[in-house]
Amino acid sequence: MNDMKCPPRALTIAGSDSGGGAGIQADLKTFQAFGCFGMSAVTALTAQNSQGVQGVFKIPAEFVARQIDSVLGDIGADAVKCGMLADSDIIEAVAAALERGGCPPLVLDTVLVAKSGDPLLEDRAVETMVRRLFPLAALVTPNIPEAERLTGRKIEGCQDMFEAAEQVRAMGARAVLLKGGHLDGPRLVDILLLPDGSAARYESERVETRHTHGTGCTLSAAVAAGLARGLGLAAAVEAARRYVLRGIRLAHATGAGYGTLRHAPFDPETD
Repeated sequence: MNDMKCPPRALTIAGSDSGGGAGIQADLKTFQAFGCFGMSAVTALTAQNSQGVQGVFKIPAEFVARQIDSVLGDIGADAVKCGMLADSDIIEAVAAALERGGCPPLVLDTVLVAKSGDPLLEDRAVETMVRRLFPLAALVTPNIPEAERLTGRKIEGCQDMFEAAEQVRAMGARAVLLKGGHLDGPRLVDILLLPDGSAARYESERVETRHTHGTGCTLSAAVAAGLARGLGLAAAVEAARRYVLRGIRLAHATGAGYGTLRHAPFDPETD
């Protein structure tokens, strides 16, 4: 009989990337890299590769919820990451399922805007996300275009980032990590607002590469993996940023278009 203890459990609720660089594929690779047992609830299927998305098929909301109920009702989760949620009905179903499952620590990646700048969620779905999922989330992780859509303000520098992060937190989020990768400059700046009102500013080198597919998915999954392992929120964010930076440095081409970062094994206490 095998009595080995189960590793920390992490659940991703997101869309599938057939190209393997983002979505649940990136999340599960990240969970594995952090030594977590990864599980998934698929919200949408995509036909995509390194050059773009050729098709999207949304999973019915009831079946998304059934996946979450199945996992949380048996295996459980020490942390959850939400990515692409597709529409308002799926968001409502996810929120209700998480509430039924006891609301494990949730990292919400606000997937609102595509790299092209096109919106990925209609306004009603964004309102549902704010109303239903922000209060459940331990951390919300918008990038600059997503924070601009949430707040209705232009973000052009660090002070704008702080003020926008405060606005997002005022919408009901307990903590906010506003990612500054879309701003120009040789340094990459992220702003973290914690539940106690304190703030942290993170800076790192900007790696010049076109192979950055899946960075947002990977970062939020890495934070969730850190929380599943018992790290505090600030420590989980710091570890996730180190993991993503290393993954970008090791990024590689996976086709004729944009490549993906490398999801190599990672120990948040030593790496």
